[in-house]
Amino acid sequence: MSDLSQIKSMQGLVSNEEWRTRVDLAACYRLVHHYGMDDLVYNHISARVPGEEEHFLINAYGMMYDEITASSLVKIDFEGKVVQDSGTGSGMAVSALDCGLLAVGPTVAEAFTNPFWLERACKAQVAAMSCNAKLRLPPQEVVEKTNHLYRPETRRRWGPLEWPALLRLADRKYPGFRA
Repeated sequence: MSDLSQIKSMQGLVSNEEWRTRVDLAACYRLVHHYGMDDLVYNHISARVPGEEEHFLINAYGMMYDEITASSLVKIDFEGKVVQDSGTGSGMAVSALDCGLLAVGPTVAEAFTNPFWLERACKAQVAAMSCNAKLRLPPQEVVEKTNHLYRPETRRRWGPLEWPALLRLADRKYPGFRA
């Protein structure tokens, strides 16, 4: 898409709940770009539309993650058919061998934050392994206790505390995602 100015605002055309989801998802795209976890125009981040469980929001193919706005998201059904034109004129984390990292969560905040921390952990592991030295692991009881303390049923969920701060970051670095 060469002219983003032709995207019409969807606010007022969708429910308040859908609009909030659109804003969160657009922010998520911008934050994924900010942290270097995007792949140009490839891959997708999607969110279910509140109250319309058979529909979800996704980026229009060909847009960079730092271009995504709440109004540029496309609503499609689970067969991949566009069910509402976006105004553009065009109609827990798992590592999958054929897709890379897949993350889900009950909110956009959790779906972003879970792979963020997983990516950080992977980077730390790769950095440690690249030292070409024998790694000294903590005792098994420390591993088990730490695992227990970070389980969702033990500690607060990732996302709700971090998300307002991440939205402020997106507002500072990438103004316009709320459009």
